[in-house]
Amino acid sequence: MTAKLKTVGSLSVSPLSLGGNVFGWTADEAESFAVLDAYTAAGGNFIDTADVYSAWVPGNKGGESETVIGNWLASRGNRSDVVIATKVGAHPDLKGLTAATIKTAVDQSLARLRTDYIDLYYTHFDDESLEVGEFLTALDDLVKAGKVREIGASNISAARLAESLAFSTREGLARYVALQPHYNLVSRDTYEGELAAVAAREGVAAVPYYALASGFLTGKYRPGTAIDSARSEKAAQYLATDRGLRVLEALDTVAAAHGAEPATVALAWLAAQPTVAAPIASARTVSQLPPLLAAADLTLTEPELTLLNDASA
Repeated sequence: MTAKLKTVGSLSVSPLSLGGNVFGWTADEAESFAVLDAYTAAGGNFIDTADVYSAWVPGNKGGESETVIGNWLASRGNRSDVVIATKVGAHPDLKGLTAATIKTAVDQSLARLRTDYIDLYYTHFDDESLEVGEFLTALDDLVKAGKVREIGASNISAARLAESLAFSTREGLARYVALQPHYNLVSRDTYEGELAAVAAREGVAAVPYYALASGFLTGKYRPGTAIDSARSEKAAQYLATDRGLRVLEALDTVAAAHGAEPATVALAWLAAQPTVAAPIASARTVSQLPPLLAAADLTLTEPELTLLNDASA
């Protein structure tokens, strides 16, 4: 991954963010350490997690991913070399964005991550029961205390994002510098339009999640094939749509032209979109990493972008 770093607020991040949702879920600690080592050895520095990962797994409580990452940071002694993003508001014991919830949650995340600061702290889901001032003031307090360097928003409407940015500017508080939208070749309307327009107008960097549509855009899901994966059911749903099949065909065409994997092309398409700083993709094993890392070095031509745009429309 030789591409230059991207800017998210005051942070300099690699053009592929490594998703940590699999750590402590489908990847145990040893596998997770191997993936993290390989990602950073290839030049990656941007690791994404959340306090809720992976509470949906029977026997897990949430915080498993942060714990794995914290153990890795402690064992490698490389905290200053990586940008750690985590999220607040969805942990089973700490839902919502009241000031008290945020204050408690950040300290628990810091403890699990075994660090005294979080580089990028996202509100995981907007809490529309609150005025934006309550959580933005609480987040600003964390920045002033040195516990958080920058703040971001995930799963938020265009109107609430605009309102939040205006409030921060008016009150002189920490301002969202990153937006984490659901965005990929088979889910464009979840970001494009009003939300993307706010991000572009306000200079907010997009860091899309589900960048590979739960693995569908890797190309391993095809009509008539069965894949044993924790995410196969979700990915297989795209196979039942005309758009999904059109996108696979377009990915195959562009991938063949570059001698690349479909996943590489799908991530390169995302990276080429306005406002996108770094797509998020996860790898359960080291062998899954190379096609993800290769996206940073793949520049698609205008005809290739058009082909993919038309297929995914």
